[in-house]
Amino acid sequence: MSHTWTFPTPDDAGLSVRFSRWRSRWQQGGIENYALRATKAKRSIWTLGSRIEISEQRIWLDGLPEVFSGLRIVQLSDIHHGKYYPLEAAARAVALANALKPDLVALTGDFVSYSRACVEPVAEVLGMLRARYGVLAVLGNHDFRVGADGITKALDRQGIEVLRNRNLRLCFRGEELALAGVDDHGYGADLRRALDGIPAKTPKILLAHNPSIIRGAARYGADLVLSGHTHGGQLNFPLIGSFAYGCSPERLRYKIGWDRLADTQIYVSRGLGTIVLPWRLRCPAEIPHIELLPSGPSLAAN
Repeated sequence: MSHTWTFPTPDDAGLSVRFSRWRSRWQQGGIENYALRATKAKRSIWTLGSRIEISEQRIWLDGLPEVFSGLRIVQLSDIHHGKYYPLEAAARAVALANALKPDLVALTGDFVSYSRACVEPVAEVLGMLRARYGVLAVLGNHDFRVGADGITKALDRQGIEVLRNRNLRLCFRGEELALAGVDDHGYGADLRRALDGIPAKTPKILLAHNPSIIRGAARYGADLVLSGHTHGGQLNFPLIGSFAYGCSPERLRYKIGWDRLADTQIYVSRGLGTIVLPWRLRCPAEIPHIELLPSGPSLAAN
């Protein structure tokens, strides 16, 4: 039996290899062993002028005390300050967050992509965040690759509370709301430690960079998980769907927006920056503005 083999032209072959490599890097969470050129961060129009969507979300939590009804959380995720996301863009996001006058700001990781030189500058910009009850953070996979301890210290110097497998509680009129955070999935996440000591009936909000934590979070009784990491797919092609995940509902679960597993709800932000490729397509950057309400429906977006 004879076979006819069709070989791509050199240009087509090169494009195919590059596309496969880019896709693989994205699915693995970004650049691991990528030779970075010594260039400055680009300040092109698309970076500074790209659209940021403020997504208004109402999330109802069973058992949320009435005293916390209407608590507003602004989430910033996946800034990736570096070559493709300059400080001016981060400062713009901070200004938008402050304009919402949140009760809490939740930072869900990947503050930088691959350079330690970016750590202090982006921490200083994030230090300008203002929230009634403070700014909380967890670290992402890129933060661990660059240096988790250094980033933790830089954020701490700016008054940002980094929750590394631990929790704290808001207390009003004898009622509590627990706020917990874990290290990134695959970099020492310890849900048992993060949720340790929280009474069973106290509502629990968990910050976790990678939404893959959802199954463990459901087992440990977290009520709401705030995550990022996926960039919402970053590139969303007509008919084909997400660059990394396709378009099937099964593959998109826990990758973008709101979902739930048993009694645990999750919101996965599309984030602000980009990784591997410096573009977004039909997937704008996002700042979730979440309002917590007691019991009722699962979620309704304004």
